[in-house]
Amino acid sequence: MSTTPKKKSAFREWADALLFAVIAASLIRWLLLEPFTIPTASMEKSLLVGDFLFVSKMHYGTRIPRTILQVPLTHQKVWGTDIPSYSDAVQLPYFRLPGFTSIKRNDVVVFNYPEEHEYPTDLKTNYIKRAVAVPGDVLEIKDTQIYINGQPSENPEEMQYSYDVLTNRTLNMEFFDQFGINPDSFYPFSDNSGYLVFATASMVEKLSTSPVVTSVKKRTSRSGQGDGNIFPDGAYFGWNKDHYGPLEVPAKGWTIALDEDNVRKYAYTIEKYEGHKNISIDANQVYIDGQKVDSYTFKQDYYFMMGDNRHDSLDSRFWGFVPEDHVVGKAWFLWLSLEKHKNFLNKIRWNRFFKSIH
Repeated sequence: MSTTPKKKSAFREWADALLFAVIAASLIRWLLLEPFTIPTASMEKSLLVGDFLFVSKMHYGTRIPRTILQVPLTHQKVWGTDIPSYSDAVQLPYFRLPGFTSIKRNDVVVFNYPEEHEYPTDLKTNYIKRAVAVPGDVLEIKDTQIYINGQPSENPEEMQYSYDVLTNRTLNMEFFDQFGINPDSFYPFSDNSGYLVFATASMVEKLSTSPVVTSVKKRTSRSGQGDGNIFPDGAYFGWNKDHYGPLEVPAKGWTIALDEDNVRKYAYTIEKYEGHKNISIDANQVYIDGQKVDSYTFKQDYYFMMGDNRHDSLDSRFWGFVPEDHVVGKAWFLWLSLEKHKNFLNKIRWNRFFKSIH
């Protein structure tokens, strides 16, 4: 005698469909693609505030989640609250599936912000910058120009710097807009003599031809003027954001002598990102498990990341190297771009739809 299967209720069908959608979205987000929105101007004009893009997990290899006790499709907090969306009671070891490429110099990369030590690695805030130097590279900055292994590095086409723009009258938003300079990229001087402007070289060239502009000068720090905010010890080495290095980027298997200079350059990285549970630095000496060490071999690769808006980017010049286990994926292509200073259909930057990222 056959029986007719009991029909699911409408609520059960909706619940099953919702569960399937959450599982499918979680798998896609973990294995293949993750959406990302540009929140700040640190990558302008290569990437703009209001750009929506997809990050490819496949290119560099999908990273296996380390924090597995987490509400699906959340990051640090439950949506709209300050309630943590995870528990760090169980942490898996770092492992990455094979990718079909490695991080190349000048790739645009999404990664977990290393300095957020209060969160597990895979739940730190996502940042996006350009990998200007890869493991084993010697990086140096001379008068704003990056040099890699002694050779000038290729500059991004839409790279920005800050400029002092002096004018013979007060200017408005419409004036700057005709040069592609948005309201968040210019600031009037207190004496009304001009403006601090963030712009590309081509934008500045056009701006300087205006009859109301009397002079344009790039803002640069002086060589040898050490900045205490610069990583690893700008005041000691005499480095600043425009004159920096030389500094070698650590590579897995690279062994260094822990002399005073190398302790100043690399001890923080060893302490925070190499996985040692018992490490201390005292009087420029490194102690691991209570024993003084005179040399050290790095356990993973590191990268030096910088924003294309070189004078408006908090990046590796300020907080140091990005460890390989913090890499999320490759910034792949844009799928939407909205201009926050415009209204209605004018908000949409149609020319940026499905634009690949270089």
